[in-house]
Amino acid sequence: MTSHMKHKHLLTFGSVMLVAWALGTFLFVYFWPNLVYNHFERAIVDKGFGHGPIPVNTLYTEPQTLFAEPVASQSATGSNLMTTGVNRDTLLTVGWLDLSKGPQVLHVPDMAGRYYSVQFTDRSDGTDFAYVGTRTTGTRAGDYLITGQGWQGTVPSGMTRISSPNNSVLVIGRVLVYSDSDLPTAYGLAKLIQLAPPSSN
Repeated sequence: MTSHMKHKHLLTFGSVMLVAWALGTFLFVYFWPNLVYNHFERAIVDKGFGHGPIPVNTLYTEPQTLFAEPVASQSATGSNLMTTGVNRDTLLTVGWLDLSKGPQVLHVPDMAGRYYSVQFTDRSDGTDFAYVGTRTTGTRAGDYLITGQGWQGTVPSGMTRISSPNNSVLVIGRVLVYSDSDLPTAYGLAKLIQLAPPSSN
């Protein structure tokens, strides 16, 4: 085989590998978030956190016992969703929104200066498209109308609209726990972060 033929084969092989790498990277970037969020959605809606499924458009707050003793609670419930990368600073509140039948209202209580956040994640690409909390909206009580794709309507008086690019949304809330003795107070506040249809408010 001549040197010219060897270089031609190497060039062809290199081109094929470059195209395969580019295509593989594109498919990974495009499909991976969907795969991850499909799994997370099933884990929340179907299995919950060892205490049964969590219906869509509701929020579930991490139990005080799970926060205090994550490893022991995991073995008791058989669920590790809340204990992966255990967070020892903030209580977690999670839920999955389906906005295809209409908006939902997020109510947050007065946190009296305590750090908290509620993030909204688009399941189609994994981007966080909105936040409610200390750094963005302050710590006073408030009501937020979360609307889905193509929603047209009137935002009720006193509410702030959060427009989602997708009808399927992951919600993750966090409330700061100052100390072990503060856990019941933080838990009580986390439980007051709630979702409801607009007509219920």
